[in-house]
Amino acid sequence: MAKSTPSPKKHAGASYLRVVGARQHNLKNISVTIPRNSFTVITGLSGSGKSSLAFDTIYAEGQRRYVESLSSYARQFLDQMQKPNVDHIEGLSPAISIEQKSVSKNPRSTVATVTEIYDYLRILYASIGKPHCPECGLPLEAQSVQQIVDRLLAQPEGTRLMVLAPLIRGRKGEYNALFEQALREGFTRAVVDGKMIELENPPELNKKVKHDIFVVIDRIAVKKDVRQRLTDSVEMALNKSEGLAAVQVVDADGKFEEPQIFSQKMACPEHGPQMVELTPRMFSFNNPYGACPTCKGIGTRMEADEDLVVPDPTKSINEGCVAVWRNFFTNKWGQPLKEQSDAWSAQQIRSLCHNFDIDMDTPFNKLPRGKQKIILEGTHGKEFQVYYQSKRGNTWDLRMEWEGVLHQIERRWRQTNSEQMREYWMQYFSDKPCSDCDGTRLKPEVRAVDVHGKGITEFTSQSVMNALLFLEETEFTPFEIEVARLVLKEIKDRLTFLKDVGLGYLTL
Repeated sequence: MAKSTPSPKKHAGASYLRVVGARQHNLKNISVTIPRNSFTVITGLSGSGKSSLAFDTIYAEGQRRYVESLSSYARQFLDQMQKPNVDHIEGLSPAISIEQKSVSKNPRSTVATVTEIYDYLRILYASIGKPHCPECGLPLEAQSVQQIVDRLLAQPEGTRLMVLAPLIRGRKGEYNALFEQALREGFTRAVVDGKMIELENPPELNKKVKHDIFVVIDRIAVKKDVRQRLTDSVEMALNKSEGLAAVQVVDADGKFEEPQIFSQKMACPEHGPQMVELTPRMFSFNNPYGACPTCKGIGTRMEADEDLVVPDPTKSINEGCVAVWRNFFTNKWGQPLKEQSDAWSAQQIRSLCHNFDIDMDTPFNKLPRGKQKIILEGTHGKEFQVYYQSKRGNTWDLRMEWEGVLHQIERRWRQTNSEQMREYWMQYFSDKPCSDCDGTRLKPEVRAVDVHGKGITEFTSQSVMNALLFLEETEFTPFEIEVARLVLKEIKDRLTFLKDVGLGYLTL
């Protein structure tokens, strides 16, 4: 705490800041001498006047004097502070006050995104990245018209196909002129945002929403004698969409499956088309074209946690090891019930354990892992016999499959409309890395693009020092340097700055 001190004359001068008679807020006529050009800390109990002295007296007076020194024109644009309750302050210069703020914990913010390094990385990988098949790792190659046709004709005979030309994918606009142009060219139908429309009567699109527009080139059923017609249709789609074609399978009910995109540029010789084109938005986990569809680009998911569902694995099922089943097998003191519960769920659990030879009196951690997984994750389609007897004596004998207690908790959490029940189920959830993207946030086909053997997720998992070292040691080809010279410079400059300020240990 700043103490009240006398004001000796020897301290008067430019090397000291003297505050005399400070009475702002809870200060009691404080006089203090503070050395200039040094680091001074004001400490004390809560309410002792630290902020009143530092901010409301010294800073306020310094700011007020600085503003008064400006012209009347300039002062009208600045907030003028009131003179603090103090006799006088000597040796005061214009002051700067740094406000303390709580850091935003946005899960989508990383070191790379905050410093804009990630923006330049997206451009770099879109410019010189080498795509690979996410399934087998083979480089993606150009696909000919005949290869596309052969793959389509490999479908079972009678499969109904729609050959489409993808004109717009994930872009905003109304596209009235595009509909008119397609109609003039002789096309009659299009698929807009997943719905079939007539081009003579196109819908009014919201220009602020992203749309997908596919013009219908042909509708064909797979037969032996349709190769030439299918080849012509695929060629027309490729020509109209700059090397892209889409094919939708129409099921027996007339419903469309998700369109499969074919490209003359990038496809795996073993697993077919994997990527349409490399664009910066594909490498963004904040964009649906690049973000993992399971976790939506967050990298984690709220899932039922085995450790919370089975908090004490040393207990058996009959002793209430599964938290959500306790009421079926134990009383409120945690003791086993004297009589078996006749509730439907209790009889279902007993039938499950009987059919899969799970001992309900064996501690959970002593059960084989396979039997633990049956309880937690379900029977995966295997049905079992359930014998149920109601309180009235009615009996039912039926076959069913078990979804698993973890999936059951997640389903009930999703389906309930009760806020109270939602909170109840949430106690069994925890934040876990996304199982589909392993926490990388991106789609598998995006993660399979690399620059000199390193994907964008591998690059950003490095420290600043290692990332800078990688870029400095990598021998880029003349073509890569020509294409990405400015982007590489921006990335290196930002990484160098982070290293120079002592943050080289941070991961991107």
